[in-house]
Amino acid sequence: QIQLVDSGGGSVEAGGSLNLSCVLSGYAKSNVDPMGWFREAPGKEREGVAIIYLWSGATWYADSVKGRFTISQDNAKTTVFLQMNSLKPEDTAMYYCAAAIGERIREDVADDFGYWGQGTQVTVSS
Repeated sequence: QIQLVDSGGGSVEAGGSLNLSCVLSGYAKSNVDPMGWFREAPGKEREGVAIIYLWSGATWYADSVKGRFTISQDNAKTTVFLQMNSLKPEDTAMYYCAAAIGERIREDVADDFGYWGQGTQVTVSS
């Protein structure tokens, strides 16, 4: 099985920064690719934020976060980070770590990701 544990959320003022972490574990973890982050705000659908392909290092970002968020991984390919800078009130949401196994993963489609963390709340005040 595969487990994801995400953390690092909190409350910040607009313009502030947060760094989210997601730890991957389980006997099938070497099969995971890609990993990333989705977010879900009240009354809105879950949306893709940033994705990283663990073996190639390729990344994908939603237009709304390009230039402000950076996704990265550790050398062991077991932890993924999301550095969030210049945060805006519209970034307020529950952030979920996600992982997928397989081909033809659509980065912004939550249904393509079969494994999820428990979520970590990010609140940005104006």
